[in-house]
Amino acid sequence: MTLLASSATEHRGITMTLFGLFVLATLAITVWAGRQTKDAADFYAGGRGFTGFQNGLAISGDYMSAASFLGIAGAIALSGYDGFLYSIGFLVAWLVALLLIAEPLRNSGRFTMADVLAFRMRQRPVRTAAGVSTIVVSIFYLLAQMVGAGTLVALLLGVNGDAAKRWTIVAVGALMVVYVVIGGMKGTTWVQIVKAVLLIAGAALMTVLVLAKYHFNPSELLGAAASASGKGAAFLEPGLKYGASDTSKLDFISLGIALVLGTAGLPHILVRFYTVPTAKAARKSVLWAIGIIGVFYLMTLALGFGAAALVGPKAIKAANASGNTAAPQLAEVLGGGSGTTGGAILLAVISAVAFATILAVVAGLTLASSASFAHDLYANVIRRGKATEKQEVLSAKWAAVAIGAVAIVLSLFAGKLNTAALVALAFAVAASANLPTLLYSLFWKRFTTSGAVSSVYAGLISSVVLVVFSPVVSGAKTSLFPDTDFHWFPLENPGLVSIPIGFLAGWIATLLSKDRPDPAKYAELEVRALTGLGAH
Repeated sequence: MTLLASSATEHRGITMTLFGLFVLATLAITVWAGRQTKDAADFYAGGRGFTGFQNGLAISGDYMSAASFLGIAGAIALSGYDGFLYSIGFLVAWLVALLLIAEPLRNSGRFTMADVLAFRMRQRPVRTAAGVSTIVVSIFYLLAQMVGAGTLVALLLGVNGDAAKRWTIVAVGALMVVYVVIGGMKGTTWVQIVKAVLLIAGAALMTVLVLAKYHFNPSELLGAAASASGKGAAFLEPGLKYGASDTSKLDFISLGIALVLGTAGLPHILVRFYTVPTAKAARKSVLWAIGIIGVFYLMTLALGFGAAALVGPKAIKAANASGNTAAPQLAEVLGGGSGTTGGAILLAVISAVAFATILAVVAGLTLASSASFAHDLYANVIRRGKATEKQEVLSAKWAAVAIGAVAIVLSLFAGKLNTAALVALAFAVAASANLPTLLYSLFWKRFTTSGAVSSVYAGLISSVVLVVFSPVVSGAKTSLFPDTDFHWFPLENPGLVSIPIGFLAGWIATLLSKDRPDPAKYAELEVRALTGLGAH
């Protein structure tokens, strides 16, 4: 048992009290929001009543996931400069969302991404493809959050073995279903706003405490981190993780492309643009999100290098091989160390914030995927537009239960994977399947139904297949199945190959298609996307 785990056991009461308080507070918010959810617009889009600032906070809450707080801090602590590349990719990605997607999507759609894709296409094939893609991307992202939750709580309870992680994953899955079924988008949004404020406050507190240890001199902090890492100056230079071979360099390019292009295709981020009343508010919300997320990712530098300097890579790896526990371990050291009341309290506070992060993000993901199932697959494909609003919302609630169950089962097998790496895979799938189709639909007049369907399925299938046959699943110590080896694709992230496949498939299928798109429909979409005229 690690020192961190034993300290958590000694002060379990503090930890459980904080966890309990947060869960009760968020459940209260959810119940309150549930009472105000009257129709489909309330359930899917929170009644479109949030301001740009509120939605910016909620987007930040959705985006700053367990991968950001736990995974990136761990990646920096173990890989130095190369670990920080995750932060840069996650942040730069927002420029694509701001410049190309936010306003046209808000103006053109109603509840889901498929509303935009199906606007000038044949409804059933396009909505089916978009619905399937949304659910797959959401489940990849859910895996990362659930793995983070299992790692975190098992560590805090001081329990060895997998039993605690499994029960934690089941508990998180059950809570996220409750949030979505009872609170809908309104409840989920307020939970995300509260969580974003807590996460920024927690990260800021740790950043100040880390810098104070080194007299607020970043050079001193970096020097201490390099010394403690055992890598010397190489720890602060490019190449420690992604420069050892040509394959690792290609992996970095693949990761960077996936992160930068993936955000604009993430379903749970895209649906957030529907919760504001105007396109102007959608733009404002993205600007607020960029500012808040930018500040947070700068703080991950202090957290990651602080963990390397004060905790040390050896202790971090002993607690979790992928580094997912670096931030909580750093919190304990900053509070006074193992066995101290201060260490236990700060560990409990930071871990409760991380747990809050996970709960908020999984609720957003579950809502996005269940809404896509209900609105796209059930209402428009299965019922051919004849379902009532009440039936549609009920099917969304049942879909949330089913998606939660699938995510729980898959998460039980993914415990060894780094949460940041798992999220990067979700970004790759989103960038391969969703982004090409969205951009073509909004900006290419000739784009057809065949092109849209081909683009989604080609990007989706290629990215998932490449992940299955990559070192993420087999052939390495940190793989999902470390004792077997059936990988033939050398890169951990498929973006370098699967994203061009998604774009190419849409282009080729459109050129070969006999479909003749309606110019009037494209003109209407263009006017709506640019002006908001006729938007819901």
